[in-house]
Amino acid sequence: MPEIVIRRATAADVGPIVAMIADDQLGATRESLDDLTPYLAAFEQIDGDPNQLLMVADRNNEVIGTLQLTIIPGLSRRGSTRGLIEAVRVAAPARGSGLGTKLIQWAIEESRTRGCTLVQLTSDKTRTNAHRFYENLGFTNSHEGFKLKLR
Repeated sequence: MPEIVIRRATAADVGPIVAMIADDQLGATRESLDDLTPYLAAFEQIDGDPNQLLMVADRNNEVIGTLQLTIIPGLSRRGSTRGLIEAVRVAAPARGSGLGTKLIQWAIEESRTRGCTLVQLTSDKTRTNAHRFYENLGFTNSHEGFKLKLR
């Protein structure tokens, strides 16, 4: 099996990343590949922030997975820094291969390396398979999340 490399995303990866984000029941209703302009603008902001890591899993120069890790310094927990994992996606042909586990393990280790004392993530309530996946990796469903849509 070809080696999978987890690396920082580049602007050239934005299209494949958006395609993965759009390839599910929730993303299909809110994402669009018709115009990458807003995604490229967001990529520039992410890429310019040292506390943001937009990563891709690359196999044979093909993007087959992604996640974003945000490092958040804070005052709670005695001034702890935490890692926030967002937008975890695996391309349909690579699902079930262990790639999601590899991505999450990478994010946990990177958080540890950066001095984080906690790694957290959110998952939409409808993603029950994702909930089982995260629980199998040792995450606990310890909080309720709230959102307020601004636009």
